[in-house]
Amino acid sequence: MRTQLAFGSLLLATSTLVAPAALAQVTGAPSTPPAGSVVVPATPQEQTPESTEEQVETSTPGAELNDTQDIVVVGRNVPNVVRATPQVVSVLSTEDIARTGEGDIAGALQRVTGLSVVGNGFVFVRGLGDRYSSSLLNGSPLPSPEPLRRVVPLDIFPTNVIASALVQKSYSVNYPGEFGGGVINLTTRAVPKERFFQMGASFGWDTFTTDNHGYTYDGGRADWFGYDSGERKVPKFILDAGRNRTSTLKSSEITGLTNAQTTLVFDHPHIPPNLSFETSLGGSADVGDVRVGLIAAGGLNNSWRTRDAIQQYSIDNDGGLSRDFHMITTDNRVIVNGLVGLGAEFGEHKVRWTNLYIHDTVKQASIGVGGEGNNFDVINGNQPFYDQNTAWYERQLINTQLAGEFHFDDLTLDVRGGYANTKRKAPYERHFRYQYLESIYSTPVNDYVNTLSTNTPATIAFSDLNEDLWSGQADLSYKLNIAFPMTVSWGYYYSDADRTSSRYQFQYFGPNGSSLPLVLGQLRPDYLLSDDTILNGCTRFIDGYTDAGNCIELRNTTANAGAAEYQAGLKVQAGYIQTEMEPVDRIRATLGVRYEDGRETVTTSGLLNTRLNNAYWLPAATITWSAVPDLQIRFHGSKTIARPQFRELAPQLYTDYESNRQFFGNPLLNDSKLYNLEMRAEWFYAPQQRVTLAAFMKKIDKPIETVAFFPGGATTPQVGFSYAPSARLYGAEIDAVKYINLDGIGDGPFWSGRRLMLQANYTYTKSELQVTDELVPSPLQGAVATYVKASNLFVDGDPLVGQSDHIANFQLGLEDRDALSQLTFLVNYASERVTNRGPVPPSGDGIPEPNIVENPGWRFDIVMRQGFKLVGTEFELKIEARNLTAQKYQEYQIFPNGVRREVNTYDLGRMFSIGLSATF
Repeated sequence: MRTQLAFGSLLLATSTLVAPAALAQVTGAPSTPPAGSVVVPATPQEQTPESTEEQVETSTPGAELNDTQDIVVVGRNVPNVVRATPQVVSVLSTEDIARTGEGDIAGALQRVTGLSVVGNGFVFVRGLGDRYSSSLLNGSPLPSPEPLRRVVPLDIFPTNVIASALVQKSYSVNYPGEFGGGVINLTTRAVPKERFFQMGASFGWDTFTTDNHGYTYDGGRADWFGYDSGERKVPKFILDAGRNRTSTLKSSEITGLTNAQTTLVFDHPHIPPNLSFETSLGGSADVGDVRVGLIAAGGLNNSWRTRDAIQQYSIDNDGGLSRDFHMITTDNRVIVNGLVGLGAEFGEHKVRWTNLYIHDTVKQASIGVGGEGNNFDVINGNQPFYDQNTAWYERQLINTQLAGEFHFDDLTLDVRGGYANTKRKAPYERHFRYQYLESIYSTPVNDYVNTLSTNTPATIAFSDLNEDLWSGQADLSYKLNIAFPMTVSWGYYYSDADRTSSRYQFQYFGPNGSSLPLVLGQLRPDYLLSDDTILNGCTRFIDGYTDAGNCIELRNTTANAGAAEYQAGLKVQAGYIQTEMEPVDRIRATLGVRYEDGRETVTTSGLLNTRLNNAYWLPAATITWSAVPDLQIRFHGSKTIARPQFRELAPQLYTDYESNRQFFGNPLLNDSKLYNLEMRAEWFYAPQQRVTLAAFMKKIDKPIETVAFFPGGATTPQVGFSYAPSARLYGAEIDAVKYINLDGIGDGPFWSGRRLMLQANYTYTKSELQVTDELVPSPLQGAVATYVKASNLFVDGDPLVGQSDHIANFQLGLEDRDALSQLTFLVNYASERVTNRGPVPPSGDGIPEPNIVENPGWRFDIVMRQGFKLVGTEFELKIEARNLTAQKYQEYQIFPNGVRREVNTYDLGRMFSIGLSATF
């Protein structure tokens, strides 16, 4: 049995480049790939230190089609997964992930050609937003714990539970039809061949956050672990009031709410460093002719981030301010994850049961000062308004999958089924606004006050989301014994997602909806809402007030924020047929068609509901021509779809904690249809080395876009949804990998076995909305059936939301071929991209404001991994330095007169971490 202690390193390795058998001993990956996995070994004469290919395991639906050794390029070896698969793919192996040093899959994926990561781990493929991508785990779909999106935020997946990440950019009919930019398939670590035990810890700091000033609040005793210990439990009277539309709750009831623990924000002068812990173990044994194995992994990550942001909005096209705030927000994020996998191998067959648990919590506190509406003048050095917010966003994903891969000579059967549940709870979202008053009725005040009036509100909201997803798929492949290699595949797919979501919002008022006395309004938030103030405050400060026990009341304002609850469902059934063949030498064809029927509903009480029942024939074809040895050219064409997400349809208010913006769904949306073309040349000029060049084009009918608008009388916009009549997207990408041996470049043993690794990719993408006066759903009135001219919402020729014209990645590494020694420099660049359409004028008619734009810019990272032996024990030292360019987060608008408004702009610190691992 091998025991390993790791500090800061999530991946186990004793050598940078290892043979498959050695890799199995170190990482626990099987030396013999499971049936249905994309594994293409090198021939014995090719297994030199310079050419050894890392064994990459992927578990995908209908994966037998990727077993191309028997039918692709007859008589020639294809020692590369990217080259062997009939589709356009990018693969991150264990080695690739380790080299980037990233702690989560989202961070590692942003190094892949054409991919960028936006917000909380949402991956954009070739400039298409996350709504055009899908995420799979071991080939089965995952529900999202984010109410705004159907896709899963990939930064919740730590690298220690993932064996590989495959990104397929060209559509094949064995995948679900919702395939716009691509599909991201994560494969969990497989059953090990040897017993192992691993433990680890890491330490990191952020120059802007760690040991600097921030804000937090008490919360509960278990907050450090990301769990609520009962302080945020939602009282039954709140649930009853929300469900029954109770208009007013009296003082005697609302004293049952937790107060100080969720209300009082306090200064934290020294924000703690980031810490993480993980452990994994595994082993296998032979039971008769069956090899049975177990692998388990778990981890805890506790990190902090402070954002000192400028947030400005304008309500006209001249850039005049309607809001100007300086907001400091501190997030304490805790991720707990666990994985348990059981597997059995017997003959050519394999059965695997995988169980995944991820719990992701953000505890947020913020304080901001600034002006809004007609209140911008600073009084005695004090800003007009003082805002305070506290929140707790708790997300959870539980997934269990059972997969069987069976091989019977020329027949292969692949079956998989899964159940997944996601939850999101956001109890006790509190907001307070205090206004600075110099005097009132000639009485000096010179203080910030909150009298629980409309102008100085105190609100509280409770949100709860639950989604269940059942899925199943069966794929059957048969290799025909005819004059040329040919495999025919059939498959059936089923998924059924069911979501319930509620959001109850309340606002505090004084007696009978009036304001509190000024002396009470000067209390800090926890005293303002204390039991004593709620019950007895007014009797002390209002002459003649005798209604003891009823000073403050809580009114249900949920109706102002759309639907209190909604139920949503999406049932998809699909079947496909596909053939892969090589009818003539050097010409490989993959042809297929998928029939997919989807029924999507969103149901609310008393508001407009959604019923979509659409079926599609979705063809796909890829032709691969091996023009000359080591050079192949692919041609691809397909039709795919993108359905509106539940949250885009539901007329319910939702606050995104990352941007502090509120979103409101639109029940009038419909499916988008995509037509895809691509041509790609791939030159594999040496083992592990390549140059690829691709050109692509997409036409999208009814692309759904986020559109900002000002709800009645508001000075801060909300974000709604509509679709443009059509859009087109085109571009090109290039990717190159080169290794340079440094043997003999200098004297001494240092240069022996050393090599340089050069990897670079660049993607150019251009998208254009095609806008006419066609009527499209209005985002301004999502709860009723209204349409407006598309030209009132969109500008012809504008880019799609989320699309960067330029994305580039570069890696320069110095590494040892025979021992663990890596120094890698990583550069990442993404150009400006639209995050929201410019706010529509309050009237809903006229020229929209300029788009809200984000500028990701340049990032420069360094990762060092060094192995050494001490007292017979192997150690690994790992040092990371991130964002050395100190790139800011910038989100802004630039108006026609040249005025720039910072919508959400703040500094990002340089991040450092250090780790040490030991293998026994």
